[in-house]
Amino acid sequence: MALTSTFVFMLELSNKNTFTKEEKLCSTKAIDTLFSVGESFVAYPLRVVYVIHDEFEFDRQNVSVMISVSKRKFKRAVKRNRVKRLIREAYRLNKQGLITLLNRQNKGMDIAFLYLKDELPEFAEIEKSILKAMSILTDKMEKER
Repeated sequence: MALTSTFVFMLELSNKNTFTKEEKLCSTKAIDTLFSVGESFVAYPLRVVYVIHDEFEFDRQNVSVMISVSKRKFKRAVKRNRVKRLIREAYRLNKQGLITLLNRQNKGMDIAFLYLKDELPEFAEIEKSILKAMSILTDKMEKER
């Protein structure tokens, strides 16, 4: 009974435009798997690395996201954090299509967004690349089905 209510609660959370702690990819094992097994593509200025899980695990969100900005590109933490905030916000606003597709197919996905450019971006530029990345990911999910 508790498992079912947890699943319903997670579905309700995924319908909201929030970015919860459960959506953040923190596990060292999952990150190692993501970068060793995962596929990648570039939606400039972002490099997207992803891995699709065949079965949905009830103890995790179906999409886990990691955002990385290189210290070589931005020496100051303030600028790195600004870029991460912009990426996180653009993802938060545009994640719904991918989440509903994964829920329908009963699959999970880990995603890493790596910022490539060495200049501070505008929100419109980041949102455009996130939308491109989301459309590529949904296309890959449709083809895999």
